[in-house]
Amino acid sequence: MLSLSAIAAILIFAAAYVLIAAEKWVTRTAAALGGAALMLAIGVTDAHAAFYAEETGVDWNVVFLLLGMMVIVSVMRETGVFEYLAIWAAKRARGRPFPLMVLLVLITAGTSALLDNVTTVLLVAPVTILICQRIGLSAVPYLIAEVAASNIGGTATLVGDPPNIIIASRAGLSFNDFLVHLAPVVLVMLIVFIGLCRWLFADAFHADPEKVAELMSLNEREAIRDRRLLVQSLAVLGVVLVAFVLHPVLHYAPSVVALLGAGLLVAVTRVRTEQALQDVEWSTLAFFMGLFVMVGGLVNTGVLAGLSKLMGGFAGDNPLGFTGLLLWGSGLLSGVVDNIPYVASMAPVVASLVGPDGQPQVLWWALALGADLGGNATLIGASANVVVAGIAARNGVPIGFWRFARYGLVITAVTLAIATVYVWLRYFVLAG
Repeated sequence: MLSLSAIAAILIFAAAYVLIAAEKWVTRTAAALGGAALMLAIGVTDAHAAFYAEETGVDWNVVFLLLGMMVIVSVMRETGVFEYLAIWAAKRARGRPFPLMVLLVLITAGTSALLDNVTTVLLVAPVTILICQRIGLSAVPYLIAEVAASNIGGTATLVGDPPNIIIASRAGLSFNDFLVHLAPVVLVMLIVFIGLCRWLFADAFHADPEKVAELMSLNEREAIRDRRLLVQSLAVLGVVLVAFVLHPVLHYAPSVVALLGAGLLVAVTRVRTEQALQDVEWSTLAFFMGLFVMVGGLVNTGVLAGLSKLMGGFAGDNPLGFTGLLLWGSGLLSGVVDNIPYVASMAPVVASLVGPDGQPQVLWWALALGADLGGNATLIGASANVVVAGIAARNGVPIGFWRFARYGLVITAVTLAIATVYVWLRYFVLAG
């Protein structure tokens, strides 16, 4: 039986979600902050739970990771490096729209596996917008494809997507465990996804021939405006990326690394502080804070734990059936709430089912696949989605909630279907 506070949390979250999806009456940031304020006002959550508690509060690691990387990207924008990369990528694809999308998808997916998908889209999205402006293309289909590629590619490794880090910590899994178990199916998904892009975005592959010819005649090196600042920026970015990869050795949280990198870059360059902060997506950060507080209210009142236990109650004597339920259930729920708090709530349930001997480990892979891939379903399903939506809106190419969902739901369904077949074959047919 649900408590009154749980019912209130559900109603507030549902109302905010409707406002975010409708995109008519208020901005999504206002809807998220309004919902968070209501939950605080009626006591569904409190200041400690909202701002200090790890499981029910704002995930400050995500917020400060984004802030630090946004500052670094803002400084790098002053060098002209994004224009350079835009011209270089378009020339490699010879100005042809579909090969360009394939190139960007592969770069995004590969980088997301090595770093994390949020950092990757922060770097790739500005380049994409510039490319599309240069050759007369709509940037929205390319940005949506990159978001999906970042979530798919990030699934392959421990550091690629934040939910994987939570799972690894809870289950005691290593970087190599994720690589061995998830990378093979991710490669298959990427191949299928590229073919899917040709069909999903068929109407987007019409560039302006005159603009293409003009771009092909450009020398990308002339786009660099400040070579000294470029060297300084790339040096700091390189150190930051190495520190991300060496996280298991250095034990510095990504948010700390990003903030240290941002502070160092501002300190050693001639860029003014106000310049470094001018391109920070403050509305995106505020949206995340509101969303985390609302989802924290669902966690605090036991709503997400109840859903998780309900799913766990179906485990019984049918491991294959429950694995499928966990995979698809995680995919569906991660499309509605951000996949980070969902995995944080579901991980203890899975741990109780896996047991101390580590079997059946397949449940961890089902949870990771479902949460990571389900993030592609809606605009708020994963952190990378929200970040790209903020960058797009700032550059005058807003991505609507339903436009994203129209593509995202198809991509999610196809990739979850592939994951289902993979899990069935590898862990039940071949393992038996």
